[in-house]
Amino acid sequence: MLFTPIAFREVTLKNRIVVSPMCQYSSEDGFASEWHLVHLGSRAVGGASLVFTEATAVTPEGRISPQDLGLWKDAQVEMLARIAKFVRGQGAEAGMQLAHAGRKGSTARPWEGGGPVPPEKGGFGIVAPSPIPFRDKDQVPRELDEASIARIVQAFAAAADRAHRAGFTAIELHAAHGYLLHEFLSPLSNHRTDRYGGSIENRARMILETVRAVRSRWPERLPLFVRVSATDWVQGGWTPDDTVWLARRLKDEAVDLFDCSSGGIVPGVQISVGPGYQVPFAERVRREAGMPSGAVGLIRSAYQADQVVRSGQADIVVLARQLLRDPYWPLHAARELGVEVPWPVQYHRAKD
Repeated sequence: MLFTPIAFREVTLKNRIVVSPMCQYSSEDGFASEWHLVHLGSRAVGGASLVFTEATAVTPEGRISPQDLGLWKDAQVEMLARIAKFVRGQGAEAGMQLAHAGRKGSTARPWEGGGPVPPEKGGFGIVAPSPIPFRDKDQVPRELDEASIARIVQAFAAAADRAHRAGFTAIELHAAHGYLLHEFLSPLSNHRTDRYGGSIENRARMILETVRAVRSRWPERLPLFVRVSATDWVQGGWTPDDTVWLARRLKDEAVDLFDCSSGGIVPGVQISVGPGYQVPFAERVRREAGMPSGAVGLIRSAYQADQVVRSGQADIVVLARQLLRDPYWPLHAARELGVEVPWPVQYHRAKD
């Protein structure tokens, strides 16, 4: 089952293995580079069916770090188009994850400590639904007014249009891991009393507006995914029940798949982590909302990944660390499962 095709609108994935968005922190002014070409291109050569970019900021202040990838201006399209062309030339689809970091923006790269980067050291001001910092040592974000929310919604739509012009064939909106769209959803970070806060319907308003705006600029024939944190793992936060509710709502808004991760809204949360620990969230979305789902989180072996799909827990598996360790994992998994898949002709001498 792991190597059976699946179609989303007019895009058919050759198998169920998807490269998860993974931040590389290797851009200047948001521009993609040769690093991104090799990083993303090698995963396409390795046999994955859909290769997503890292979280790609729709505004300069939407970056997690000053070295994040961006798509807020037309000049950033050219190199991304080169990458998308190469990825698609290897038989994979090219996916773009669009994101805004919200209150978790302007931080140093992980290998530089991950702390806040002030504007005088190359950082920038940050925004959020409410003026609550992620950590005590972080910047206090500026609370977004409704006009600023509308500008960010339109920035997502404009970035989706640029992604289409660059040749990408799938979009994913990042509404997980404590970034801006997730911040609006979670009552732990959204303390607003206007029409963007309070009830779940109000807290979901921004993502609904964003989906509609993106769909207005993204071709109907191409799929739109949403990544969610299915639970905050904290009492009083976003819950799996809320995720099922949101999946039902977004299914009616022409969203094609929920990519189910978890956590990230507050620091220091204790999570019992083990192989496939987030797969049940994808299973609930698929079963209860009738929404196709993606499973992510410590999926390591070919048999484990195949079982997730075979048992109906998810439609695709979205791999991150395993594909950092081995870009050619899909080719090796096919061999392990006894499935014949094409290898790049340049690598045939190593196939047998």
